[in-house]
Amino acid sequence: MMKKKSSLDRRSFIANTGMAAAGLSISGCLTPNGSSSGSVRQGQIIKGRKLNIAAVGCGGKGNVDVRAVSSENIVALCDVDSARAAKTFGLHPNAKTFTDYRKMFEEMDDQIDAVTVTTPDHMHFPVALEAIKRGKHVYVQKPLTHTVAEARELTLAARKHKVVTQMGNQGHAGEGIRLAKEWVQAGVIGDVREVHVWTNRPIWPQGIKDPLPKQETPANLDWNKWLGVAPMRDYNEGYAPFKWRGWWDFGCGALGDMGCHLLDAAYWALELGYPTSVIAESKGLTDETAPTSSKVTYKFPARGDMPPVTVIWYDGGEMPPRPDTLEKDRKFSKGGGQLIVGSKGTIMDQSSYCSSPRLIPETAMQDMLKNNRIEKTIPRVPKGNPYQEWILACKGEGPTPGSNFDYAGPFSEMILMGNLAVRLSGQEIKWNGEKMHCSNLAAANELVHKPYRKF
Repeated sequence: MMKKKSSLDRRSFIANTGMAAAGLSISGCLTPNGSSSGSVRQGQIIKGRKLNIAAVGCGGKGNVDVRAVSSENIVALCDVDSARAAKTFGLHPNAKTFTDYRKMFEEMDDQIDAVTVTTPDHMHFPVALEAIKRGKHVYVQKPLTHTVAEARELTLAARKHKVVTQMGNQGHAGEGIRLAKEWVQAGVIGDVREVHVWTNRPIWPQGIKDPLPKQETPANLDWNKWLGVAPMRDYNEGYAPFKWRGWWDFGCGALGDMGCHLLDAAYWALELGYPTSVIAESKGLTDETAPTSSKVTYKFPARGDMPPVTVIWYDGGEMPPRPDTLEKDRKFSKGGGQLIVGSKGTIMDQSSYCSSPRLIPETAMQDMLKNNRIEKTIPRVPKGNPYQEWILACKGEGPTPGSNFDYAGPFSEMILMGNLAVRLSGQEIKWNGEKMHCSNLAAANELVHKPYRKF
């Protein structure tokens, strides 16, 4: 279901509706696994000294991200909600505080080496792009962006400006995802033609037909800046600070929240790249919000000597069929998990980050451990810490982070393609990934981009 233009008019959305209206543009072509540009520019960072880090988004997950990089110098903190950010502000009394990231960059440009971006999804792109254009290294929370076109633009911008990048799908730095990839590469489960991934999300309201009624805006919140590039609407606590994920103007629903975690192992191990088609079945879909539940089916072509594969995503209580090889007394995790189904066996993981992959049945796992130990061919991230992985790369003291935008950009495009299918539920999208173009549905192409409000 696609948002109608009339609904934009009712909410007094700006007339200028292209990226150019916000000083943004989409250009260029991207192929998965393109050349990495995560090298440190000569003279930008002095080896051995701490980075000067700014953070945009300091409450909730933002507090977690700032804490995780606090081994460095936290020089600037920006948040539109002074109450939510108070704890983080208090931990870094020497950092200068802001409510507008643009003012922060203008005043402290030459004092900032790197930036963490932990805002609602709709503001990831404008903040990260501004940082990248100024030559700042960036750590951006998942999903990387709000739209397919934004993911493409950020990836190209990172290459152009030669900055170190990392998306916050922390499981990509872990041991489990490496084991799963090594097992697939070693042929332990044979040819993979089918993947099933599920989550307990949404755990916030979705399936809402109309904007929420106006409430008084809290004194601690700059609502205009919280909305940022999104269409103007009245404040309601049903949007901020937590329940924004279900609203199309701000979030990416269940798929956007957990797809970058749960689909990561299959995307990486199977070198999936771009799908050729996507179709979704949804319940409770509206113009305003994501549905109460959905099932999204991706089709990927053959890749080298790997056969075509179907990847199916389930949320809102939808679940995959139970494998015949799974023991009767073993239950699916309610929180989420995945099944990578091969011709010789199946990998099952029942965590959000592929932290504990196992072959099923358990006898197959024990047999592999006893008789067929698989060589560890993929370098490990020390302590599985994606933040330190990024910091070391920014200093030129470590390799390019695993979830850098050359990887995370195309991966995010794949995730967000699923939302195009969700919003056009029941209609198959035939997709050309390199061109970011749907050959059979004009409505899908309209959703690749989005309009931007000046604020």
